[in-house]
Amino acid sequence: MNFDIIGDIHGHAEKLLGLLKMLGYRETKGAWRHPERAAIFVGDLIDRGPSQVATVDIVRRMVDAGAARCILGNHEFNAIAWATPDPNAPGEFLRQHGRGGNRSQHQAFLLEVEDQPLHEELIAWFKTFPLWLDLGDIRVVHACWNDAYIERLKPALGSNNTLTDEMIVLSSREGHWALEAVEALCKGLEVDLPEGQFFHDKDGLVRHVARVKWWAPDFASLRKSTLAPASVLANMPDIPLPRDPRLTAYDGPPVFFGHYWLTGAPKLAGEKFACVDYSAGKGGPLVAYRWEGEQELREDRFVIF
Repeated sequence: MNFDIIGDIHGHAEKLLGLLKMLGYRETKGAWRHPERAAIFVGDLIDRGPSQVATVDIVRRMVDAGAARCILGNHEFNAIAWATPDPNAPGEFLRQHGRGGNRSQHQAFLLEVEDQPLHEELIAWFKTFPLWLDLGDIRVVHACWNDAYIERLKPALGSNNTLTDEMIVLSSREGHWALEAVEALCKGLEVDLPEGQFFHDKDGLVRHVARVKWWAPDFASLRKSTLAPASVLANMPDIPLPRDPRLTAYDGPPVFFGHYWLTGAPKLAGEKFACVDYSAGKGGPLVAYRWEGEQELREDRFVIF
């Protein structure tokens, strides 16, 4: 089957509907469907945008109808942790509540569901999302495909590579390997910036670490391998990237992912790599890649709305 891999929506239902119509999907029997294709959502359905429940409802109806699949994004994982009591700390949750960064990041979703039965219902549905899809000819993950982490996670996961209740707790514990593995797949791999260097992320938070282009054909230098604002890269010494056993050359079928808030015209990260997150949650377009069986990806397969 051919697939349309759709990027991070972040509660922008109007962009999702526009993109689906552009791709030839039509609402039939309560779900958006295509007569010859299916959609794959890379996660991060929620937070930031004006239409949280509407977005989730569109995707959920498509998944239930067999017209789409959806994997776990870091925002769905954060929502699960926010709603899950900490078994070791009565009255607390796996993701701390309060008026700080956690609540502000999650506020748009909470405004629509908090203290309602729907909240619990949607969290239960998020728990059914696999951490990745390996469909043989293509792979889909929210942020980073890493064979070592995936192989370590597999025995500890539920059916369809979903997080069990135990793994949800362990994946929220600082210092536990499960947290490291889940964060790698859902947030990407990070390296420390040189001493004295930092930047402000999209939420205004100060960052002293930067994500690595795990898809790079080599990891020759810190500057060339790092995802960071141009102002940071310009001042970054072009020194060798510190040795990291997590960074290995990828050998497998094409991988689709989201998460990285890219900007500009969509382009391939490599002949086997396509990011479909172009900042729909911050005013950018919602992007899809129309895959039709090719093993060498093509930039003319991107569709934007």
